Amino acid sequence: MRPIAPRRIEHLLVPLDGSHLAEASLTAATHLATELSAHVTLLHVLERNAPARIHGERHLTSAGEADAYLAAVASRFADQGIAVECHAHPNPEGDVAAAIADHASEFEADLIVLCAHGQGGMRGWLSGAMAQKIVRRSTTPLLLIRLDAAGRPPTFAPGRVLVTLDGTNHGEAALPVAEALALGLHLPVKLIVAVATVMTVSGDKAAAARLTPAATAAALDLKEEEMRAYLSALAAALQAEGIVTEIELARGDAVRVITEITERSGANILALATHGRAGLDALWAGSVGSKVVTRVAGPLLLVHPPERTAD
Repeated sequence: MRPIAPRRIEHLLVPLDGSHLAEASLTAATHLATELSAHVTLLHVLERNAPARIHGERHLTSAGEADAYLAAVASRFADQGIAVECHAHPNPEGDVAAAIADHASEFEADLIVLCAHGQGGMRGWLSGAMAQKIVRRSTTPLLLIRLDAAGRPPTFAPGRVLVTLDGTNHGEAALPVAEALALGLHLPVKLIVAVATVMTVSGDKAAAARLTPAATAAALDLKEEEMRAYLSALAAALQAEGIVTEIELARGDAVRVITEITERSGANILALATHGRAGLDALWAGSVGSKVVTRVAGPLLLVHPPERTAD
């Protein structure tokens, strides 16, 4: 376990594509900016070969149109006393996710706030596809907001921050950002670890686990004890920072465990480390983070771990 170093969140980057659906992120961005005393940059990236309409609305096709649109949105923040800037990227881009990641770095943003919707390009935000593309390219944490079941902008009133961990430095990558949100929003934290059973061991260890079930079960029981001690030590460190902290360890498939705990915990933020893999790349890599992104309905805090570790 590494020493906890909370990451300050003072600058939010909010990418918008000009549609009302994308604006579902504004409620969360406004809440965060107010509670964290953060300033906001609104971003629109012009898309190469963009269609005439997006989500039934006319697409922004010029920097002038984008500037006017962003200025209108910015007035909502300014009216609430939130410092806000606008930037319309004037050069049409073929890779919008890469452009957003580059702007996050250039503007030194501490958190990207994005709504999931659509199907490709600036429209490829369904199931977090755009978010995962950005995470693959960026070291800036990303808060993914989803539309509710009826396709409407959600309320943003999390009751706690859930953090998925696996006992590695990779898994802890999301912890400093989660702690910063918990401190700034005055929320408790729940630390979650899933330990496999013999039947849910995956990857290249699965065959060996089935061939030696007794030895595997004993090893997994020891792993559970190790993880309980790890969680207790981590919880004590967070509580020393003034954060109310709970722990939960469950046995079984990690994706199922994380999804079920999140669903029964109510309206919360789920924080996890992920390289942002998607599609077949995620399937072959056995990426837990990318699978969770497609299954959890509430806000997701996605943090890219150090490159030297594997997902």
